[in-house]
Amino acid sequence: MDRAEIRKILNLVAEGSMTPSEAELQLKLEPFQELGFASLDHHRGIRQGVSEVIYGAGKTWEQIVKIAQALREKGQKTILITRLSKEKADRIKEIMEMKYYGMGNIGIVGEIPKPDTEGTVLVVTGGTSDMPVAEEAAITCEALGNNVRRLYDVGVAGIHRLLAHSEDIMKARVIIAIAGMEGALASVVGGLADCPVIAVPTSVGYGASFGGLSALLSMLNSCASGVSVVNIDNGFGAGYMASMINHIGGK
Repeated sequence: MDRAEIRKILNLVAEGSMTPSEAELQLKLEPFQELGFASLDHHRGIRQGVSEVIYGAGKTWEQIVKIAQALREKGQKTILITRLSKEKADRIKEIMEMKYYGMGNIGIVGEIPKPDTEGTVLVVTGGTSDMPVAEEAAITCEALGNNVRRLYDVGVAGIHRLLAHSEDIMKARVIIAIAGMEGALASVVGGLADCPVIAVPTSVGYGASFGGLSALLSMLNSCASGVSVVNIDNGFGAGYMASMINHIGGK
């Protein structure tokens, strides 16, 4: 159940088509569901505006199917499955209809909603190798009802590539800057943009990058104002936060 369904119930009560007792029953019915291996929070959409997301890593494909089926039975229209391997995705698609995005390791059961806010989330990467994390962020944003624009491989090694898209940077409501190596892209974008910038360090780089730690520390120490940082390779977290920022004022 999401906020739109809550408003529908309240309107029915206001119109006299539903009694307060019937509405109360609808609202408190199974706030969470025990599956034995998972406890599904069916009221998360009411509290946070976004329903449960399935983290695919560490779960079997059978567990993912059972969770997705339970969420669908409760009316969840879009089910996002992150960190989903192709092997698991292939098995899941034998049981239920799902669209799989291999670059971002994301599966979506149901449909991607139309954007419900006018602002644009701009997803920018330093290099092509950062695309898996970028696609995780971009598809998350799209699944949460955002317009998304992608700018890939525009890092500081050839900064003219980024500057050629200055208009896109100026028009964005929020920017996700994704980079490995030394992570300088976030500072450069932060110095150009007048909107919040969410920096995502990636584990792309040679030995002394320490699996993304070098980029993480660079982004945390950015001298550009308005730059926040999520964890290494956390495209989903960046996409979720970008969606929250993009929807401020539209509620």
